[in-house]
Amino acid sequence: MTEQEQETGDRIVRAVEARYGALAASEGSLSCGGALELAAPAPGERVVDLGCGRGGDLVRAAALVGASGQVTGVDATERMVLAARERTASLPNVAVLLGDLAAVPLPAGAAEVVVSNCAINHAADKAAVFREVRRLLAPGGRAVVSDVVSEAVLPESVRSDPAAWAACYGGAVPEADYLAAVAGAGLVELRVLRRTAPYEKGGVRVLSLTLEARAPRLAPEP
Repeated sequence: MTEQEQETGDRIVRAVEARYGALAASEGSLSCGGALELAAPAPGERVVDLGCGRGGDLVRAAALVGASGQVTGVDATERMVLAARERTASLPNVAVLLGDLAAVPLPAGAAEVVVSNCAINHAADKAAVFREVRRLLAPGGRAVVSDVVSEAVLPESVRSDPAAWAACYGGAVPEADYLAAVAGAGLVELRVLRRTAPYEKGGVRVLSLTLEARAPRLAPEP
């Protein structure tokens, strides 16, 4: 990575943190889809929410999995983590961690369910995030992800614009590339659950996508 690329990357990280830090105290929804609803966690399951934001889905997931289940939220923005911890302080089956979505401080096989809403598009290396999803899932576990993808490869002027990344479209990649990152991570049974019509944002065409995939199941013993 060149010095200029490093500087651009640092500016993007700062822009995303500034935007989402400011949104930590707001009331509006930050989601681009209903991943948790579609994942439908069951009582006793362990759920990891990547990019948990202020923790709204953590509260809902905690009610779905009940006292025998566990919900863990992960976010890269410190103010979001603080807001989510405050929101879930009374829920004994919820924990909120500060961390990189590609390096979550949890052991392998920590979840039956991984969900994420409009967060992975902020990651420079989406393939690394999906490899982490695969690592986190127990055998046969499922991931449901809602995110923003692009119709075509974005021009360099957009891909290097920190404001575009903070606004949830500068990091978008074409749908085919996004799905290839999921499959390349070793996730299987991939299917698209929802796909919006393309729309314009910042002079480029993007769309919202919700997909489901699973960790491979254990082979039956002979």
